[in-house]
Amino acid sequence: MMNAKLKSEVRNMKFKVKELREELGLSQEELSQKAKVSRTIISGLESGTIEVTTTNTLLKLADALGRKVQDIILP
Repeated sequence: MMNAKLKSEVRNMKFKVKELREELGLSQEELSQKAKVSRTIISGLESGTIEVTTTNTLLKLADALGRKVQDIILP
């Protein structure tokens, strides 16, 4: 039997990554390196072109920004 890797996704959410990143004075590239998330994903989350991401990505970004995941998701 094949083991399927379960992947948690967050869909149709708006994110405030840019606002929090800029508060810390970080560039997208600096946040990318700190969070170990591609700059393309960060750019997409900030611009709204990416509306689906993994829980793992949000955890990495929240940690790098010194926040909780719910702090980077807009209500």
